[in-house]
Amino acid sequence: MQRYILTLTCPDQPGIVHALAAGVAEAKGNILESAQFSDPGTGVFTIRVCLETAEADTERLRDELALRLARFDPVLTVRPEKQRRRVLLMVSKFDHCLVDLLYRWDLGELHLDIPLIVSNHPDLAPVAERYGIPFVHLPVTRDTKTAAEAELLRLVADHQVDFVVLARYMQVLSDDLCRRLSGRVINIHHSFLPGFKGAKPYHQAHERGVKLIGATAHFVTADLDEGPIIEQDVVRVGHRHTAPELVAIGRDVERLVLARAVRLHAEDRVVLTGSRTVVFA
Repeated sequence: MQRYILTLTCPDQPGIVHALAAGVAEAKGNILESAQFSDPGTGVFTIRVCLETAEADTERLRDELALRLARFDPVLTVRPEKQRRRVLLMVSKFDHCLVDLLYRWDLGELHLDIPLIVSNHPDLAPVAERYGIPFVHLPVTRDTKTAAEAELLRLVADHQVDFVVLARYMQVLSDDLCRRLSGRVINIHHSFLPGFKGAKPYHQAHERGVKLIGATAHFVTADLDEGPIIEQDVVRVGHRHTAPELVAIGRDVERLVLARAVRLHAEDRVVLTGSRTVVFA
């Protein structure tokens, strides 16, 4: 028996689950796990299903289910559970998120493949080497940004990358690149969005005497730091904490939030519905 992960999004209406279950039954399959959500605000229905069947041809299974569900005009994905997502990591000089992801990946906590690490600085090449992952130094300046992004797209295509993770990559992606990789780039923002934007957010937070600091993992869009949110967390702080202490606390939150978001997306538990996400944790 083969296990598959299926996600479906469509306008909410009666009969969707019945048709899906009938399609799985026709494929001589069995539903092992199911989670669904109907958003009354948008009228969008979303479901994630883990199923097993003797059908070993993914495309044939998807076509059979799509035919059964065609009248609902769904966005449908079907993936073998054992097929690991391919993830390209991007980083600049801060290493805490990169090192944490690689550690979890090495332990087997993150079921994904990492074919490549890309950075606009050479500093973290030894980290990539330690884990046996190719490292590409791709400098970015105002004059080379267009060429660098074209090379990034080539790397994404050549390595059959499913999604990109900005593990504290400190370059703003162009609007064109955001559109071309829409729904495929996850960023960790060192603030509990909406919050302090720009440079040194923890210093801004310290100056304002905040009592909560946090981090937000979200999909990247052309609107800077305003993409659909995947995961967030906060930590309570007080007036005795200095700005450097807030930075240290923030590093811990960033690592945890990004790792959760990457795991959720790698397991097809995050479904984009316009400007929001449905997360089947």
